[in-house]
Amino acid sequence: MTAHKSHIVLNTKNLSIGYASKKETHEVFKNINVKLKKGQLVGLVGRNGIGKSTLLRTLSKMQARLKGDIFLENQNIDAYSRNDLAKIISLVLTERIPASNLNVYELIALGRQPYTNWIGKLLNEDLEHIKDALNQSHLSELAEQRCDKLSDGQLQRAMICRALAQNTDVIILDEPTAHLDVQHKIETFRLLKKIAHTLNKAILISTHEIQLATQMADELWLMTDDEIISGKPSELIDSDQINLIFDSNSIFFDKETKQFIMK
Repeated sequence: MTAHKSHIVLNTKNLSIGYASKKETHEVFKNINVKLKKGQLVGLVGRNGIGKSTLLRTLSKMQARLKGDIFLENQNIDAYSRNDLAKIISLVLTERIPASNLNVYELIALGRQPYTNWIGKLLNEDLEHIKDALNQSHLSELAEQRCDKLSDGQLQRAMICRALAQNTDVIILDEPTAHLDVQHKIETFRLLKKIAHTLNKAILISTHEIQLATQMADELWLMTDDEIISGKPSELIDSDQINLIFDSNSIFFDKETKQFIMK
């Protein structure tokens, strides 16, 4: 793996997330203080409904925050235009793309939209980024394949590849392995870790695959009812904080087998 100097690319200060309307405000989580570093794969874990997706949407400015601040490269995220933000943060969601006649190459080329002119003309630099992304994702042989003919695993790789072509420092993924079998879940984690380490990207992935996250993530953000605890998986395991992910006292992480088991 290529060695890179790690530095904080995104951080929050007393961030509160949720939903606001003219009639009421629903706060999902408050006082979030986290740091995302380049060159790391970070796993965001927590029980269903605790606010993982809301946090990711807020960090990527798809959803307005309620209170607090988000800083990107030491600058408040509000200072960035939508187009400039798209050159720093790319987002991969779980939703399947709408039916279309796009092939894999055309889908990945969409990642260059923040850089192309108003007619969307791809320049040599754009073509190089697309080519590099295809190679990194091992999708070159499928470049001409229509997206609606891809398997779930192939399509997920194509969506990650589009984010790579976007050439952002930060890649945020919301449950990218949700519909994949075990083999493709592992392959996706391996690909993301390789990208983070070799290309010096800050990758944040929300996941229910806690077992994989403890094995492959460089750092975990553990959302509990009261706070987000961050640290290396080994640190959270040794301190027993990893057990806070479950409401039930009958499930715990066994340090010898490195698995969650029932008492």
